[in-house]
Amino acid sequence: MTILVVGSVALDTVETPFARVEEALGGAASYFTTAASLYNQVNLVAVIGSDFPPEHLDFWRSRPVDLSGLQVQEGKTFRWVARYHMDMNARDTLDTQLGVYAGFHASIPHEYRSTPLLFLANIQPELQMEVLEQMPRTRLVVLDTMELWSSIISGVRQLFAMGLKYVVVKQGSYGAMLFGADGTYFSAPSYPLEEVVDPTGAGDAFAGGLLGYLSTVEAGEDGSYSVDDIKRGVVHGNILGSYACEDFSIGRLRTLTMDDVATRYNALVDCSHFDPKWRPVPAM
Repeated sequence: MTILVVGSVALDTVETPFARVEEALGGAASYFTTAASLYNQVNLVAVIGSDFPPEHLDFWRSRPVDLSGLQVQEGKTFRWVARYHMDMNARDTLDTQLGVYAGFHASIPHEYRSTPLLFLANIQPELQMEVLEQMPRTRLVVLDTMELWSSIISGVRQLFAMGLKYVVVKQGSYGAMLFGADGTYFSAPSYPLEEVVDPTGAGDAFAGGLLGYLSTVEAGEDGSYSVDDIKRGVVHGNILGSYACEDFSIGRLRTLTMDDVATRYNALVDCSHFDPKWRPVPAM
């Protein structure tokens, strides 16, 4: 089942306490596309400048990725510069140059408009709405956003009041939580890494794992997915996010195989399973 992603493609310069890379492939749509294309075809809608390195396009063409919706405009590609702290959960954005991305409006090709799965990366809400208006027949829409909440539960309730059916809270090295408007609650652990090289894009790779997995299973007659499948999708998301952290840019995602995913899936099952039949011993 094909997936459509709308988001940013960028060139990132990233510095950690241990290494630095310049002009590496970045942007939310880049991480998502590379992760999700491990499972199924991805249709990419984004914009790049005339200075974008062609080798990145060649790589995507070697995967099940359709680039018909990728706009190439005269000018500079979106660039982002950041420095991570010793605690990799904290970073500083040093420079942002939007380039051709500043005037980006997503024009969805006609052949994409029946795509059943849609991921709206962390772009302006107005752009997300523009895409939704062009995709009336989409079965499942997942949109990404960033916000600071004083209470996760309070924030989730506000989102449900807007009509959402599920909310996934990504917590980086602490895993992810799934909330359902029907009362569903599920907590998935992260995969423990001995070394984190670069956490940039891990959240977008998470989304690629989530929707990538869902693209491989059958939805119900009403077009919705079972809670168990969504839970498994969250676990796949954590796994793809963990692999993204093992190298700069999409370095590790480029070489990832489904056997690699299966190995970590089984490891997470082993480490998070516990006996559901425990009962307290009555006091004497």
